[in-house]
Amino acid sequence: MAETRLTRVEQGETKIRNVPIAVTPEALSDDKKPTPHRCKTLNPDDQKSSAVDTPNRNAAVAAERVPKAKNEHLPRKVSIEFGEPGTSDMRVVLFGKHGLSVKLNLHKNVIVENSNFFADRLSEQESAVPCLEIEDCEDIEIYVETVAEVIEFTPCIQSCLDYLEAVPWVGEEEEHKVVSSVLSLQKEVASVNPVLKRVSSDVSKPPKDTLSHIIELVLKSSEERGRREMKSIVLKLLRENSSTSDGISSPDMCYETIYASCRSLLNSLLSRFKHAAEPEFNERPMDIKEPVTKQVALESDNLSWLLEILAVRQAADEFAVMWASQQELACLHAKLPIMTRYHASCITARLFVGIGRGELLPSKDTRHTLLLTWLQPLINDYSWLQHGCRLFDRKLVEEGIGRTILTLPLEDQQNILLSWLGSFLKAGDNCPNLQKAFEVWVAEDFY
Repeated sequence: MAETRLTRVEQGETKIRNVPIAVTPEALSDDKKPTPHRCKTLNPDDQKSSAVDTPNRNAAVAAERVPKAKNEHLPRKVSIEFGEPGTSDMRVVLFGKHGLSVKLNLHKNVIVENSNFFADRLSEQESAVPCLEIEDCEDIEIYVETVAEVIEFTPCIQSCLDYLEAVPWVGEEEEHKVVSSVLSLQKEVASVNPVLKRVSSDVSKPPKDTLSHIIELVLKSSEERGRREMKSIVLKLLRENSSTSDGISSPDMCYETIYASCRSLLNSLLSRFKHAAEPEFNERPMDIKEPVTKQVALESDNLSWLLEILAVRQAADEFAVMWASQQELACLHAKLPIMTRYHASCITARLFVGIGRGELLPSKDTRHTLLLTWLQPLINDYSWLQHGCRLFDRKLVEEGIGRTILTLPLEDQQNILLSWLGSFLKAGDNCPNLQKAFEVWVAEDFY
């Protein structure tokens, strides 16, 4: 085929685009590494101006000027050229829609050696300066951007994969795009694995083992800020994945590990309560009392975190059984200063909220025992919880307590609500407001 130059465009507005490109003439040359290349847009006005000198041009324009129709409705024509014609020995011309065309000045021996596509197509050419035309490109910009993949240019593909393996991926959307693109090459290119290892592992380690290890590290941490932030991160991830049935959100994942930690923490908390309830404890120096108080707060907070994990996974029924059976801990509760003991009431409040929401469904006996054992200690700490606990949600807790009571038989409802009424009439706002549950019980019992 004869040499073809695409410097002529139809009348209309010339449009210059920055075309993303994954392969350039330099990438296909003998002596240069793949690097981005600036493209040259051929403007017909510029070419005409270079063909005549300035005085004659002005005269010709004045003599031949005629009214021209507005070109705002004419199709836009764009011609883009890559590489230097003088240093290349072949051309590839891409024709797209709306008159857009792209000319690539290339080195024949390089692309034939590295591309099966070009090797097959150029074997049919007989011209000394071959020109290969590819017509009807659906989206020419994307075609140019992905031409390395289309022409099976393996070194360029490998260079792109090396880049993707090294560069950070910003955000989930970008990660999804990269992984999707790389997966499309998986059958043809074996070297995609280093990129995919960012999002998948060859090690067949169950996710529950990893989560168990994370939980263990968090519970053993002695640094408050790091521990608090990691607790929030783990809960956030569990909530985001709670809708799936496999992987990290499986209800039985880490079940044994979490409950083993709960039992250990409960035993330790009981020991701290016994120590702090000793008559002579309040007479001891602050440097002896303060570590015990801090340990009570830490172990209670860890229990609350594990309860939250179990509630998110709808696996907290056994925790309710464990907490309801802590009669000795509840008896010691009244002997401790309120600023030390109120952490235990936070656990009680979360259990009532969970039952009210339906996050956990303990048996009737467990619900009844839980109310008999822990409702009064919660009432005793209620004033402190409202003013000293920034995460305490009074409305949510009162709703949870009321709903828990109403799940019991009417006789049990009566006993618990009448006991609550005595406390409410004495303490007022310093007692949970269970009027809604009280009204429901009265309506059921009297009518």
